[in-house]
Amino acid sequence: MPKRLMAVPGFQEMFLPFLQFLADGQARHTSIIREHLEDHFQMTTADREEMIPSGQSTKVANRVGWSRTHLSKAGLIEKVKAGIYQITDDGRKVLASSPSQVGLKFLDTIPRHKEWYHAPKSTPSPTALISEVEDQPPNERIEEAFSQLNNALASELQDQMAKMDPFRFEQLVVDLLFAMGYGGSREEAAEITKKSNDEGIDGVINEDRLGLDVIYVQAKRWQNTVGRREIQSFVGALASQQANKGVFISTSDFAQTALDYAKSVQQKVILIDGPRLAELMIEHNIGVTTTRTISLKRIDSDYFEET
Repeated sequence: MPKRLMAVPGFQEMFLPFLQFLADGQARHTSIIREHLEDHFQMTTADREEMIPSGQSTKVANRVGWSRTHLSKAGLIEKVKAGIYQITDDGRKVLASSPSQVGLKFLDTIPRHKEWYHAPKSTPSPTALISEVEDQPPNERIEEAFSQLNNALASELQDQMAKMDPFRFEQLVVDLLFAMGYGGSREEAAEITKKSNDEGIDGVINEDRLGLDVIYVQAKRWQNTVGRREIQSFVGALASQQANKGVFISTSDFAQTALDYAKSVQQKVILIDGPRLAELMIEHNIGVTTTRTISLKRIDSDYFEET
């Protein structure tokens, strides 16, 4: 039976193999170091391509970056030039002691790292917040917490929509589509609605501000799963309107047969279920309000590069 390959290791697990890779004194670019660590930990292609929640970086690149920062702040490696690092004499001394592992607790024995890493006494020490088991960089912990909060908010939005007056729900859909850039002016976007007996809306909205193309929209505040029959009826409505694009919005979900049918037709039909609708509302600030903004910043490497 083949050996099971590892997932992306914690950033502290990377400290020692990172340092060992530079033990020969050769300066190497962080991309080369990352590739070495990917091979060292026998990561699968999926592991190497896994993204952090924000999608701004792969998880392995993010963790290699944090490993580089900690080793550099401890004085065990040093930057030769942009993106290129080599081991220092202090780094060689650490390897000469043949440590079984190098983590944050080990680096805290180095005064310069401890001075840099520890928070002011008025707040908990970051070391106390990161155990050897829970080995995630701070930005990943923040992003995961942000994702959990958004998931909880999306669930609350779905609950609220399920209890909304159907005509108020129509207004919600108009507000969202307008916030996403459809409908031209606010007044033009509002023309999409017309009262109906099926607790939904049917209408046409401009795809662009000039009205060069239009999108047929149907939205239903439903509790039950939307099946193929409803999508077939919607596609029929598109054909009768000689429309090529349509968006079907539901507060519930879609049966697999409905999803498959929407993909098979000639018209471009987009299905938006309850969870996706809630995500779009959060993204475009519909029905939600910002309670606090946290700005995360990083070094602008270009600013400090010599010209």
